Amino acid sequence: MNLALCLPPLQANLFSAWQRLLQQHPRLRAREAARQLAVSEAELIASRLGIDTLRLRPEWSELLPALADLGRVMVLTRNEHCVHERQGIYREVTLAGNGKMGLVISADIDLRLFLSGWHSLFAVEQDTTHGMQRSLQVFDQHGVAVHKVFLTVDSDLDAWGRLLARFAEPTQLPPDALSPLPAGAVERADNTVDVEGLRQGWAQLKDVHHFHALLGRYQVGRLQALRLAGRQWAEPLSPQALPQMMGEAAAQQLPVMVFVGNRHCIQIHSGPIQTLRWSGDWFNVLDPDFNLHLDMAGVTQLWRVRKPSADGVITSWEAFDTEGELILQMFGLRKPGQTELEAWRTLAESTAAVEA
Repeated sequence: MNLALCLPPLQANLFSAWQRLLQQHPRLRAREAARQLAVSEAELIASRLGIDTLRLRPEWSELLPALADLGRVMVLTRNEHCVHERQGIYREVTLAGNGKMGLVISADIDLRLFLSGWHSLFAVEQDTTHGMQRSLQVFDQHGVAVHKVFLTVDSDLDAWGRLLARFAEPTQLPPDALSPLPAGAVERADNTVDVEGLRQGWAQLKDVHHFHALLGRYQVGRLQALRLAGRQWAEPLSPQALPQMMGEAAAQQLPVMVFVGNRHCIQIHSGPIQTLRWSGDWFNVLDPDFNLHLDMAGVTQLWRVRKPSADGVITSWEAFDTEGELILQMFGLRKPGQTELEAWRTLAESTAAVEA
């Protein structure tokens, strides 16, 4: 990259500290390095400006459709405890809500993009032990990674060069001052919730996509709603049942949908899962087009959830962390207008519930 070097001394010092840390821990990922250096990941990546990183203009309505020209890429979306990686072509992009919402719906890449929270964008060309790694990295206004796109051996490098030339910021400066992470929402006391109304509203759902509106109507969080809905609709399971269920789904070659997201992006895999491996506390799916890395130490609650719809009851398994944040959801593969796969429902219902 030919970059105009405008890096303030503070960022230069941060980059030096990062390199010293990497000498001690060569395999340390940027997210963990940022945590150890007490900065956000966006600030850490910005310390590479003028070296191997370029800041791009966040013009999502033009940039996102242009990603199709890159050819086959790997997209990555994660939260604190789970990483979702999917390979394919970044195509069939649709923007709505005055550019605040985006959809990518294709056979291989399936995303829900909440673009109002997308703040800064970097192109990184990093020389690694496995060769040159090229990526686009999106961060929110708190410096937290939202979504990343990595080139593969099948990507078009000429298209990559054109993309960088087209969207490069004229002045390569770090993002404006980032805002601190907001405090987590304080859950209402259960005795202040209209539990009967919540249960009636749940029973009257016609579309699983209306569930978020139901939570808003009764001012409850997702986990609190599961607790209060009653066992007809939601039952707690042992967290260790999750890898066991995924193993059975793999053995049956059962097509599933795996949702992983954060505040500003949701990424979905649709299809079977095959190669499953443990690595310490991490449970992994290692398939050619789909990788999942789930930190089971972070899964403190697991729920079987049933939602009525015009297509019948839709069953999911939902994993949460100690803060009540949703880590992962799994469904049987289906499209709107289709009933739930009977084999998925049988598998999802085969695990005994536990006491809440």
